This record gives sequence, C-alpha cells and structure tokens, in this order.
Amino acid sequence: MRLRTTARFLVAAAATAALSLMGLTASPASASVLDVPPKGANDWSCKPDSAHPQPVVLVNGTFKLMAENWAKLSPALKEAGYCVFAFNYGHMETDPIPQAAAELRDFVEAVRGATGATKVDIVGHSQGGMMPRYYVKFLGGADKVDDLVGIVPSNHGTLNPLAIPFGYTFCPSCLDQRVGSDLLKKLNEGDETPAGPDYTVITTRHDEVVIPYTSALLTGPAEHLSNVVLQDKCPLDPFMHDQATKDPVVAQWVLNALGRKGPADPAFQPRCLG
Repeated sequence: MRLRTTARFLVAAAATAALSLMGLTASPASASVLDVPPKGANDWSCKPDSAHPQPVVLVNGTFKLMAENWAKLSPALKEAGYCVFAFNYGHMETDPIPQAAAELRDFVEAVRGATGATKVDIVGHSQGGMMPRYYVKFLGGADKVDDLVGIVPSNHGTLNPLAIPFGYTFCPSCLDQRVGSDLLKKLNEGDETPAGPDYTVITTRHDEVVIPYTSALLTGPAEHLSNVVLQDKCPLDPFMHDQATKDPVVAQWVLNALGRKGPADPAFQPRCLG
C-alpha cells in the first residue's frame, strides 16, 4: 500500500512539474489540461500532400506532456507542411516499454486511418526515441514507419543512478531504460535497425540523463542510419537532454531527415546557434 501511495504521489509531482513548465498550475481541472496538444498538432482533418506524404507522430520522453515536450518542434513541422500528431501515453510515460509501444501502435493506426497515409514518420524524445523501435521490431511497425528520428534516445539505456529508485517505486519504464536491462537486451539483440524505416539518431555531448551520451547511438547500414552528435557540426551547441526538442539545430536535423529519401544526410551543415 505504501508503495502504491508513493507511486501516486511521485506521478502527481511529475505532472505538476510538467504543468509548471507550461506556466500552468495544478487544479481539479488539470486532467483536461494534460491532454492539450502542442500548437500545430492533432488536426484530424489534415491530409498529407505529395511533398509531405507521411504524417508525423511525436512521441514524448519520460515524465513529459506533449504540449511542453513539442512546444517548438510541432509548430515548426506544421509550418513546414506536415500533418502533425501527438499524444500522452503510459501514465506520464512510466508504464513498461511494451505497454507503451502498444499504445503507440494503436495511435499510429488512428493516424493512418484519419489521414489515409500508408506510413507515418515518428519523431521521439528520450524514451520516445527508443520505444518506437520496440513497436517496429515486435509489434508490426516495420512496414508502417518511413522515418524514425530519435532525439537523445535511450537506445542502449542509461547509467543515471536515478533510474533505479524511480524504477522500483513508480516508473517501470525507468527500469527498462537502465543499461543492461532485460528489455534493452531483447530490443538490441541482433539487428538494431530492422528493415523498414530509415533511422536518424540526434544526440548531444551534454546529455545529463542518458549517460553516457554515446548510449543513444545505433549500429546499422549507412544507407538506412545516420548518427548525429550535435557538437560535431555545431561545437558550441549548449543544449542538454531535457530541452533538446527546443534546440533550433535539432529542428534542422529533423527536417533534413524527414525531407529526403533515407535518413538525415551526414554531410548536412545546420545553421549553428549564435
């Protein structure tokens, strides 16, 4: 009983923190606030055009709300001409990864049904960059995803010590994201980039959550995978893990990946900050 009470308290605290990041306060009406999409997202009448044939599904990181997580990138993608969709899942993304991936599968089906698109592009942050790989590999997503772009994804887990206490109290997905977890062993066994999507990984040397930052990187054939370290092209880029989706340089890499055949162009030179 004490464990369940602690879990409820910590999830509520995470939600309150997320609301505060959006300039909102927690109240009895906050449940509806949690489902507010970011600007530019969830126009269910949107139909992809020939220049942007895949709708884009945005997948949150752990403890994130879609309105805050995608406050910058969602409107940028919409302005670029994409149909954009976002959702909250897994009790603030704390549910086990397989359950979260099943929610993603169902959301993708809803997007495909509404838009008439055969495939979607997925752009995910942190857990949201890694978890879709489970959907692709084990839940039938390989032929439904054209591009998978992971922003600071936890592809090989983290050595961050907070994953353990969080995981054993209220956040099973945190345990799944530890280096060496059974989930990650299963996910990364064999082919890390199964045929179907093109994969782009975008990470930062300043990542303080996915430790070490190189844990984000994947192995696979160059024609279907690009690993991007922000500071390789923009050495002074200061962005860390939490706010990486708001980095204008990240946005350029995302648009590059989505706008061409194959993953992001390794030769692409973004406009650096400052």
